[in-house]
Amino acid sequence: MNVIVANKYRDALANLDIEVIKKLEGEFTVEEIIETFRNFFFNKMIIDVTAIKDYKNIKTLQQLSLSLDTDKVILLLDGSPETSDPEYLSDLISMHIYNFTMNVDGVKWLYDHPNSYRDVAQYHQLDTTHEPVYMNNTNTVLVQGQPEFKQNVVICFKDITPGAGATTLTYIAKKQLAKNYDVVAIEVDKHDFMYFDEEKMFSVSSNELGNAISKHSDCDAILVDANTSPVAEGFASETIYLLEPSKIQLNKLLARDPNILERVKNKKIVLNQCMLSEQDVSDFEYETGLSIYYKLPSLNDQSSDNEALDKFLVKLGFYKQGTTQGGSDKKGFMGIFK
Repeated sequence: MNVIVANKYRDALANLDIEVIKKLEGEFTVEEIIETFRNFFFNKMIIDVTAIKDYKNIKTLQQLSLSLDTDKVILLLDGSPETSDPEYLSDLISMHIYNFTMNVDGVKWLYDHPNSYRDVAQYHQLDTTHEPVYMNNTNTVLVQGQPEFKQNVVICFKDITPGAGATTLTYIAKKQLAKNYDVVAIEVDKHDFMYFDEEKMFSVSSNELGNAISKHSDCDAILVDANTSPVAEGFASETIYLLEPSKIQLNKLLARDPNILERVKNKKIVLNQCMLSEQDVSDFEYETGLSIYYKLPSLNDQSSDNEALDKFLVKLGFYKQGTTQGGSDKKGFMGIFK
C-alpha cells in the first residue's frame, strides 16, 4: 500500500491508479511528516513538494532524507525556478532521492520504473559548474553536454558489519575471474588496493566512479569495493551485502543502527568469513529475519584457486574456471546476467 502527501497537486494525484492506505493534504513541516510516517509501513510515498513547508530550501529536503527510506519516495516538484535549478536537483541526488519529476505522468512512470543512481548520474553535478537541465515527456532528465553511461556488468561488494571483508573479497574474486575474463576492480574513497600489488585494480573517489566505469566499459566485468560511498550501489548490476555473523559484530551494528536488518532484508546477503553450519545459518535466518544468499568461509588470499569462491561466482552467473556453457569455448554470463 502507498501513502500520498499532497497540497497544490492534490486533485491530480487523486487520479493515480494506485492503492493508497493513507493521505495527508495541506502544508506540513518536515517534522510533522517524519513523525506521521516514522513507524508506518508503506510501499511508496508520493510527496507533492508544495506540501512541505520551506521546500525551496534544500536543507529542508535533506532533513526528510535522513529520516525516511528515500528508495520509497517519489517527489513531485512544482517546476519553480528554485526546484528546477540544476544545483537543487543535484543535491536531491546526493541525498539518494533519485525519483523526482515535474508532472503527474512522471509520478506513475517512476512508480512502475523506479530510478537508481545510474539513471540520474548523468546530471549529478560533481563540480561548481551547472549545465541547463531539461525533462522530456517520459520524465527522463537530460543534462546538456553530459555523456550517457554505457551498460556494464558491475558487481558491487558492500560491508554491512564493519570489516566484513569486501576489500579482500573483491581482490580474490578479481584474481579468480581474471583466469577466464577481462575484469577490473575498483575501490571507492580508499586506497587499500595499493597493498595488493595487482594490475587492473584502481582506487577512485565517489565523484570519479562513473567515469572509471565508463572508461572500462569494454571489460567483461567490473568489481566495485563500495566502502561507504553514497553512489557506488547505483552503478551496480548487482550489489552483494557482506555480513560477518559474529555476535560482537552484530551487536555493534544494531547498536549503531537498530533498523539496519529491516532495510537489507530483501537484499543479497552473503555471510562472509563464516564458520556456521547449515543449521546455524538456518537459525540465524530465523532470528534475524534475513534470507541468506550464500555462505563464504574465510578465503586464502595467497591461494591460486578457491573452490568455495568458484561456487559463489557460478551462483552469481559466471562460468566456473575451465568450463563454458554447453561446452562452447566462448566466455559468457548466466544467472543474473541473462
